[in-house]
Amino acid sequence: MASTHTASVLVASNRGPVSYALDEDRRLTAKRGGGGLVSGLSAIGPDTDAVWVCSALGDGDREAVRRTGGALDPADTGGRRVRMLDIDPQVHSDAYNGIANSVLWFVHHMLYQTPLEPVFDAGFRRQWAAYESYNRAFAEALAEEAGQGAAVLIQDYHLALAPRMLRELRPDLRIGHFSHTPWAPPDYFRLLPDDIAAQLLGGILGADRAAFLTRRWADAFTDCCHAVLGPGIPSGTRVGVHGLGADAEFLRHRAHQPDVDERMATLRRQIGTAPDGGPRRTIVRVDRTELSKNIVRGLLAYEELLQSYPQWRERVVHIAFAYPSRQDLAVYRAYTAEVQRVATEINSRYGTPGWTPVELHVKDDFARSLAAYRLADVALVNPIRDGMNLVAKEVPVVSDEGCALVLSREAGAHEELGEEALTVNPYDIGGTAAALHTALSMPPGERTERTKRLTAQATALPPARWFLDQLAALEG
Repeated sequence: MASTHTASVLVASNRGPVSYALDEDRRLTAKRGGGGLVSGLSAIGPDTDAVWVCSALGDGDREAVRRTGGALDPADTGGRRVRMLDIDPQVHSDAYNGIANSVLWFVHHMLYQTPLEPVFDAGFRRQWAAYESYNRAFAEALAEEAGQGAAVLIQDYHLALAPRMLRELRPDLRIGHFSHTPWAPPDYFRLLPDDIAAQLLGGILGADRAAFLTRRWADAFTDCCHAVLGPGIPSGTRVGVHGLGADAEFLRHRAHQPDVDERMATLRRQIGTAPDGGPRRTIVRVDRTELSKNIVRGLLAYEELLQSYPQWRERVVHIAFAYPSRQDLAVYRAYTAEVQRVATEINSRYGTPGWTPVELHVKDDFARSLAAYRLADVALVNPIRDGMNLVAKEVPVVSDEGCALVLSREAGAHEELGEEALTVNPYDIGGTAAALHTALSMPPGERTERTKRLTAQATALPPARWFLDQLAALEG
């Protein structure tokens, strides 16, 4: 693809704003994505010459790149300029699954069973070389697209090396890197081989500005720089915080569409009524079956609630949506199976002909998630570790009657929502069960007032402003 050198604002991320599927006749259909980056690029206005650089993720994407040369049809992208990179599938797999999702994700979320893992052997080094190649492909594409002095916002742990690589190619650019995950503390980060740890930090320090979701993660990054690279680092790179919030306007509008109402009616039938004829209470969780989300311990805490507080039997239902994630990795398939096993066991042990204690759904359905948000009396968000966790922010915004939030102290959202939430240690099953009991017992007036304050905090930095604040800080 020919160099253009015209874009004034660029975004780089593994996943782009559009994906393609091939039908039996090899016709391409485009599906647009959502999220904060899409909202942000929309917010900067159509007159700004912006480009989004992303990777082809499947056969449909790769066919689209072959047909367009990588410059996607604006009709498919909402008028945005999108450059999609057809990185060799094996290189992408080694970089994305082998390094980003199986090493960096595990380090930053502190998920390793350290007696057995990690093992940094020759296979790891081969995958690391692919991660370098993947980052270099992004850096080269950004260098080709960027106009003189352009602002470049590079996203997430998949592209930790790209800022330094881009800096070497185009020293005139203003480069930002944003981490959407937690950042590991030095002792855990240094599980990585010393040269790899230094390379990751040095890669991000190629940016003018490194930004994080919370002050805790920003401080951990700085601490790692001091521990691995020496005192005084990160000199020359500013470190900032932008706590991504919920998009209240979109959520409230979407949550009252007919398909959501239909799913609410179905959920109400599944929930049923208590023995006294009154409505059953609901504990809602919505997550991907991601290891860090701690779904199994959440189910065990609910089981402990039914055991230790038997007054809630037949009076509460746990609506648990656990949507499959990264099923190409064996450890994630096993985790999804364990979630289903524990839910089935709880229903077998405590269920009655008229009451199913756990309503578990594993098929992704956004409308059904919003329906559950609206019905929530209690939201359970108990991750082992999470960069932010937008579910904690979204449920209070959408809940019809107000909800009590049971929130892990290890979620980034706790930094903003902790005062109004019921805080739990994500490993403490008994403590979480007690918090669920307190949440279910909360007087309606207190629950309403807490929900108002949670909503104000949760919507303080909606996606478009979150993006624009990063851009303004980089340009400043």
